[in-house]
Amino acid sequence: MEIEIQSLEQFKKETAEGKVLVDFYATWCGPCKMLAPIVEEVANEHPEIKVLRIDVDEVPEVAGLFGIQSIPTLIRFEDGKAVDTKLGYMPKANVERFLGL
Repeated sequence: MEIEIQSLEQFKKETAEGKVLVDFYATWCGPCKMLAPIVEEVANEHPEIKVLRIDVDEVPEVAGLFGIQSIPTLIRFEDGKAVDTKLGYMPKANVERFLGL
């Protein structure tokens, strides 16, 4: 299941514990549109991982916290801490590898 983040407060709450994948994207971004169905598929197949999506134009304060300058950007969180980052489009196998699956 994917959760669309609407605020900094919601982001902090959702990333506080467990393994979380955060997808920073924009509606106008071509590579983001290509990556979105892959992220959704991984979310559906691995319910043990929380998947958050953040539109950088709608919630810029979260993107600013992590210095997001290129999208799509994926950040893996574990228990509230960012532990790894990947930039750009990637196939499903790479997303799964990034998550340690």
